[in-house]
Amino acid sequence: MPVNRTIFSQILSYVSSYRFNQCVNRYNGNRGMKKFNCWKQFFCMCFAQLTYRESLRDIEVCLKSQSKKLYHMGYDGSISKSTLAYANESRDWRIYADFAQHLIGEARKLYVDDSDFQLDLDHTVYALDSSTIDLCLSLFPWAKFRKHKAAIKLHTLLDLRGAIPTFLIITDGKIHDVNILDVLIPEPGAFYVMDRGYIDFSRLYELKEAGSFFVIRAKKNMRFKRLYSSPIDKICGLRCDQIVKLSGIKSSGDYPDKLRRIKYYDQQTGKHFVFLTNNTQIAAATIAELYKNRWKIELFFKWIKQHLRIKNFYGTSANAVKT
Repeated sequence: MPVNRTIFSQILSYVSSYRFNQCVNRYNGNRGMKKFNCWKQFFCMCFAQLTYRESLRDIEVCLKSQSKKLYHMGYDGSISKSTLAYANESRDWRIYADFAQHLIGEARKLYVDDSDFQLDLDHTVYALDSSTIDLCLSLFPWAKFRKHKAAIKLHTLLDLRGAIPTFLIITDGKIHDVNILDVLIPEPGAFYVMDRGYIDFSRLYELKEAGSFFVIRAKKNMRFKRLYSSPIDKICGLRCDQIVKLSGIKSSGDYPDKLRRIKYYDQQTGKHFVFLTNNTQIAAATIAELYKNRWKIELFFKWIKQHLRIKNFYGTSANAVKT
């Protein structure tokens, strides 16, 4: 390996320029651009994230201070604040979203065995949740959340084996979590673990019809009729394992099939949890353990907020934020 290559250029050497150019060509990203193309924009944004730059001016000053080393970093030419700002606002953010999906696919292969997910399941297990990122309403008027507050939501589907997200969707703060089920393409045989915010029985029935399984916490006011119960082991925290049918006027029509209802007592917190699932084959204790593993997505959001520049965005438009 050449000794004059910087660590940053060595990192970018693992990025497939062929795949990147495919994403660029898909959306005509370099149309009308002579010097500052999409690859250079990608270079600047990666540099900003990895070196914790706080603003466009900070990116410009830092790169200019190392102008003699830019060539060895894989970048030829100078960078100005206005050029980068225009690129972030005008270049289609879907270029980088599509390329992110490619990188996610590569990362999932590398981390498939790097996990503390110990459940003996042949199925893929996903956790679905969202995290709210607060913004200033005067600077981000498009991201309406409350009367005097702006925010965006980061909707994430996390593969619990390896803790790698399979897709991420950014919306304004008003979009309810359950609406993401409309754009989710169900994977037959996979488990989707969700909290109570995703309870919509018509959408859950669509998951069931697609051949997928779900594990979700039940609401306290859920109306149901017990059909029969299965024997349980109370030593491991289980309180009941029932097959039920919804009896509410609307819910019974939205989900006409049977559901499995499991009640679990957590000795560490002293709380009772009630889970609903459409899977009747695996053990009730495994269902409870699946929901316990959902906490990994909360750790993922914590990691994102600690390590990425998402409190100070490099632009205020919706396109710049998503880029």
